[in-house]
Amino acid sequence: MRSKLFVPGTRPELFAKALESAADGICLDLEDAVSEARKDEARDRVRQLLAGVDAAAAGKTLIVRVNAMDTPHFEHDVAAVAMPGVHLVNLPKPESPAHVQAAAQAIERAERTHGVTTPIGLLLNIETPSALRMASQLALAHPRVKGLQLGLGDLFEPLGIARRAPEAIQQAMFAVRIAAGEAGVYAYDSAFADIRDAEGFRAEARLARNLGFLGKTCIHPSQVAIANEVFRPTDEEIAHASKVVEAAREADAKGIGAYVVDGKMIDIPFVLRARAIVESARGLGLLPG
Repeated sequence: MRSKLFVPGTRPELFAKALESAADGICLDLEDAVSEARKDEARDRVRQLLAGVDAAAAGKTLIVRVNAMDTPHFEHDVAAVAMPGVHLVNLPKPESPAHVQAAAQAIERAERTHGVTTPIGLLLNIETPSALRMASQLALAHPRVKGLQLGLGDLFEPLGIARRAPEAIQQAMFAVRIAAGEAGVYAYDSAFADIRDAEGFRAEARLARNLGFLGKTCIHPSQVAIANEVFRPTDEEIAHASKVVEAAREADAKGIGAYVVDGKMIDIPFVLRARAIVESARGLGLLPG
């Protein structure tokens, strides 16, 4: 999921456009993009969309961002939207493993109601100091957790940290990536609010990619193409990874543990990374299946 495009739950005229866009994932938002007075309306509109959409035909990762657990909307949100075809529930501001476990239980109850047979995962927003400190514990709290998503605006603003401060951005990204790695889940990058600053978005996406993030959140369709380009494996990476995978196959047959490909020493961590690149390239149609 190189790109994830946000769509406010109160904007049904944008739903079809989002599903036809080049974004790998679509996040239907019931939280920040929806005013308090329109929460019920947004929930109902998203429920109606999910009831009528063919997730497989859409070819998108379908995500719903619900309201936080300390609001009166959380239980109603999950009960309405944990439907067949939804891949992830995006949970804002989890503050403890108990929060994560309670969210997972709420999803399980809703799945039974809606006859969901493929379990819906959790994407946790890391957007408070305590969540950043215990990010790995949150990710390990339940098997439904698939990823950690960084929310730099929510994290930095109350602390008086400039949203564009490069040293703070890199440290927060690194902390989330290490926590995700410890838990065996992916890390996903934050939204970038200045939709006119394409180069700023690109630079932040490149930093996230260099730190091993899976993709970047997009709040405007113009950002999707940039995220897809940045997080796409390059032709050079694909070619090298293909060589590594083939060399690993031959080395395994000969009982060799370390070897050289393109002048670089290769062992197990490099092989695992190469296999991930090849798998990603195949998923994008850049290599034959």
